[in-house]
Amino acid sequence: MTSSDTLFDGAITGLILAGGRGTRMGSVDKGLQPFRGMPMALHVLHRLQPQVDAMLVNANQNLAAYESFGVPVWPDALSGFAGPLAGLQTGLMHCETPYLVTAPCDSPLLPADLVMRLAAGLHAAQADVALAVTGAGAGLQPHPVFCLIKTSVLPSLSAYLQDGGRKVDAWFATLDMTRVHFDDDSAFRNINTLDELQQFDVRADVQALPRP
Repeated sequence: MTSSDTLFDGAITGLILAGGRGTRMGSVDKGLQPFRGMPMALHVLHRLQPQVDAMLVNANQNLAAYESFGVPVWPDALSGFAGPLAGLQTGLMHCETPYLVTAPCDSPLLPADLVMRLAAGLHAAQADVALAVTGAGAGLQPHPVFCLIKTSVLPSLSAYLQDGGRKVDAWFATLDMTRVHFDDDSAFRNINTLDELQQFDVRADVQALPRP
């Protein structure tokens, strides 16, 4: 039983976004960088998979390495590393459930109740997309790559991309959107450089992560 069962039984697919260039990390594949004994993206898979009914990975390089995780892997339909919306489009194209939830490959501490809470927020608001936010007031921080979205929005996204749009927040603004607040900022932290990866590995708040 997944944590989404109470609201969307059998309805949610998880998508790991691993299609970037990794420029700030020295142009390496971020999702495959070792973290506490296994690739970062595999940590994300282990945390997200129990919360959903099916899994996909979006990657544009090293596809065989991602396929070794045991879930379907799809590259962007658009060429040229077009950004997270291109990955989201690919996920929506290959999703076989009415809802898709996304997480980036470089956030190994994502919440264990991410999907349950996003699903509750989406259901309550009857929205097209629910995205995670932390902080409050002037410090409110949206995390748009942590979102639960209806697969029925695919035509809207494809049209936006075809017109040259690439900004996640600008496209989300065209949808019926709701925000779901989470208290733990660190759960949504992404790791952008090799130095950050090394520092993050020894922080006290990651000691609970399982080692293989």
